[in-house]
Order: sequence, then structure tokens, then C-alpha cells
Amino acid sequence: MARYVIYKETLIDFNDHFWTFVGSFLGIALIGYINNSQFTQADNVFLIGSFGASSVLIYGIINSPLAQPRNLIGGHLICAIVGVTVHKIIPDQIWLASAFAVSLSIVFMQITKTLHPPGGATALIANIGSEKITSLGYKYVISPVLTGVLVLLLVALFVNNRAAHRHYPKNKNWYKIWQRRYR
Repeated sequence: MARYVIYKETLIDFNDHFWTFVGSFLGIALIGYINNSQFTQADNVFLIGSFGASSVLIYGIINSPLAQPRNLIGGHLICAIVGVTVHKIIPDQIWLASAFAVSLSIVFMQITKTLHPPGGATALIANIGSEKITSLGYKYVISPVLTGVLVLLLVALFVNNRAAHRHYPKNKNWYKIWQRRYR
């Protein structure tokens, strides 16, 4: 069994790696391009670190439950809202605000079944980000978070379905399932 696991885990699928590269490159490049055309280099508020981690999930391990559209969008939005709220309540104690923001975000993602690990970084950035980030307040939820996540999702839907062996989202009827489960 160990040989099978080690062998299976070390197989190289160049086709899969190609599409992973194309998706992550296009997603981050598009967000970066929009950032570059809308803001000066010093502003750089549209391209946040948690998008890199989301790219690993939605382009690299597309079948993971954590990479599905519901988790991607819901996780980031919940964490952004929690992060900004905590920063408004505890603005002067970064260490305390950061711990509360990340911990509350995880719990809220668990409750809403939208667990997306990069969301924790989104909440953290709302507290430890530059003055330009923290001064956005709840605008942070819309831009950069929602706008950036939608760009990543659109690229994932396009790129991940170009190859015959890749299908994203994992369940093509995810919207219908969501409607039945949460209505």
C-alpha cells in the first residue's frame, strides 16, 4: 500500500500542471492588471495575499470541497466582514484584533459551511494591512475582496473546464444543490 500511495502521489501530470499554471497566472495577472490600471504602485490595494492561497485551491486542487465556488466567495466575504468589524471594535490592539478576527472567521465559516482557508488571511489583512487597506473600512469587502474573488472565480470557470479531465466546480449542479439546501 505504501508503494501505491507514494507512487500515486509522485506521478507528474504535465497536462494538469499546465492548466494549473494557466489558471493561476491569468487570475492573479488579471487582478494585478486591474490594480495597476486603477491605482498607483504605492496604493496596491486590489491585490491581497490571500488571493495567492485561493489560487492554489481553485486552480491546483479543483476537486477539493474548500475550492468550490460557495466556499471561495462565502469564505472570503464572511472573513472580510468579520475582519473589518473586529478592526473597528478593537482598532488599537493589532495582536488582539488579529487573533479575534481570524478565530471568529473560522467559526463563522464553519457555521455557514463556507470553509476556505485563505479567508483567514483575508480577515487578518483587514487588521494588519497598510493604512490604505484599513482605512477602506467596509469598502474592503467589495473591493478588493469581492471583486478579486469574482475575477478568480470567472477565470477558474473558464480555464478549469478547458481540459477534458478537469471539471470545475466539482458538482456542475452546485447552484441547484445550494438552493435546495439553503432555501
